Amino acid sequence: MITALRGMKDLLENDGKLYKFIIQTCESVVKNYGYKFCETPKLEETTLFKRSVGQSSDIVGKEMYQFIDKSGNDVCLRPEGTAGVVRAFIESKFDRVGGIRKYFYYGSMFRYERPQRGRLREFHQFGVECFGEASVYEDASAILMLNEILNNLGIKTTLKINSLGDGECMPLYKDKLVKFININKENLCQDCLRRLETNPIRILDCKNDSCQNILKNAPLITDNLNQICQDEFNKLQEILRANGVEFEIDPKLVRGLDYYCKSAFEFVSAEIGSQSAVAGGGRYDKLCEYLGGKPTAAVGWAMGIERIMEILKQKEPQNSRQGIYICALNPNLIDEIYKIAQKLRKHHITEISYEAKSPNKHLNIADKRGFEIFLCLGDDEFSQNQIWYKNLNDKSEKRISIDDLWSKI
Repeated sequence: MITALRGMKDLLENDGKLYKFIIQTCESVVKNYGYKFCETPKLEETTLFKRSVGQSSDIVGKEMYQFIDKSGNDVCLRPEGTAGVVRAFIESKFDRVGGIRKYFYYGSMFRYERPQRGRLREFHQFGVECFGEASVYEDASAILMLNEILNNLGIKTTLKINSLGDGECMPLYKDKLVKFININKENLCQDCLRRLETNPIRILDCKNDSCQNILKNAPLITDNLNQICQDEFNKLQEILRANGVEFEIDPKLVRGLDYYCKSAFEFVSAEIGSQSAVAGGGRYDKLCEYLGGKPTAAVGWAMGIERIMEILKQKEPQNSRQGIYICALNPNLIDEIYKIAQKLRKHHITEISYEAKSPNKHLNIADKRGFEIFLCLGDDEFSQNQIWYKNLNDKSEKRISIDDLWSKI
C-alpha cells in the first residue's frame, strides 16, 4: 500500500470541513479591512527566499524543499507566503505605480522539519500583506484584524509585541549585542555561532537553554530605539489599549525571518500543550527593495492553520450534527426521494441513499455519519403524501406532509 509521505497529511471528512471553516472565518474579517484575494505559485526560484527570508534563518539553512529541475533551474517549494506575494507585487510593477494595495492568501507551504503536533512538512497558512502604507495605524489594524479572527474562532491567546527599530537604530543595537555575546559566546549553540556571523539579531530567537541563559543580561532593542521608532511603538501600544487589546512587550521577539523592521508581533496559545505561536507578523519596509523593487512600506501576518485546527478539535462538541439523510424503503420510491432531495439541496446539506433498506439500517447509517435530520419514505407515507421525519439530536419523530417539509426544515 502506498501511503502519504512523512509530514504530509490528507484533509478529509471533519478535517476538510474544519479547514474550510477557518478559511471562511478569516476571509470574512480581512475583506472588511479592504483585503483582496491573491494566489502565487507554490514553486519559486530558490533565490527569492534566500534574499527575502535570509541566509541566517533556519528555513533557508535547513528546511527548504530545494532541487534542480529538468531545465537546470534552482527552485524550491515555498516555505512561507510573503516573499511570493512581494515578488508578484514587483513583477506587476505595482511598486512603480504607487498607492496602497492589500492582499490575502491561503494555501500550502513546505518545510523539511521534524513533524510534530500542529507542525507538518506540508502545512497551510492564511496570510495578509499590505503595501504602500507606512502609518503605524496599519500595523495596529493588522493586529486588530488577527485578534478579531482568533476571537471569532474562540481561541484564547496572548499577544506579544516588540519593535525591531529601523535602519538607523538597528545597526547600533547589533553592535552592542555582538560585543555582549562575544564575551559569552563559549556556551552558544552551533546555530547561534553561525548566526553571530550572518545576523546576530536572530540569536535572540534561539530556544536553546544555554543560549537563553546568556541572553538574560543582554542589551534590549527596546532600550536602543531612536525617537521615531520609540514614538511609533508608543503609538501602537496606545491604539491597542484604546481598542481593548491586551498585550505583553517582549524585547526578544524578533520572529524567524530576516526581513522584519519596526513592529513585530505574535499571538501565542497554550491550548495545544506548551505555549507556541499560532500567528504572527510585522512590518517589512525594506523587502521590496531587497527583491529589486522600489522602496515600499509593507506590513503583514500569517496564521498556521494546522495549529488552529488542533485547538478547535479540542473544543468541538462531541455530538455536533448537521445535514439531512433521506432514504426510501421501496426501490420504486427512489425517484420520489431524489426529487425531494434536489429541492432540499438548494439550502441544506443533503445526502440520498439509493438503496432500499430497513428503517433501522438506514437510521444506523444516518446516526453514525452525524446527520441531524433523518427522512424516510415508505409506501404508507407515499400514499398519504407524507414522509417520516426524525431529529437525531433530540430524538423527536413524526410524520409530516411532503408539502409542509420545506417550512419544517
